[in-house]
Amino acid sequence: MTKQSISSLRTELRDLYDDYCAALDEGRLDDWSGYFTDDALYTVMSRESFVNGLSHATMYCEGLAMIRDRTNAIRETSVFEPRTIRHFVSGVRVLKDGELIEARANFLLSEALYNSEPQILMVGEYLDVLRREDGVLKIKKRQAVYDNFRIRTALVMPV
Repeated sequence: MTKQSISSLRTELRDLYDDYCAALDEGRLDDWSGYFTDDALYTVMSRESFVNGLSHATMYCEGLAMIRDRTNAIRETSVFEPRTIRHFVSGVRVLKDGELIEARANFLLSEALYNSEPQILMVGEYLDVLRREDGVLKIKKRQAVYDNFRIRTALVMPV
């Protein structure tokens, strides 16, 4: 990989992450599923579980059908206090380029419940494996590993 190709790929990844976060921040859950491959694996887990190789995940979706089920559950069956979530992503890095691209980025989520000031909900890193489909980068595997000791409220929305 040349320095220019890494820079170009990093820019493409930043755009993908910005669009992904905008879809979630704006409540466009149906758009969120479009960022994944059909065979995607999406997990949200604590750093402790990740470091110790434990399979426990706070949120686990295997395949696009489960990802879509998650959005349907949020929209149609879950009962939770109204909230606004904002995603912030930084430190995007390309770890490996090829047929499958490996990347990582830091994330921070803030949460504002209906009657309170925004607070940090979660801080961590995305560990991603991506693949191009028809020239578009899609997430094949996303591990959102959070550094929090605990989740302050409920984890309702995707990370």
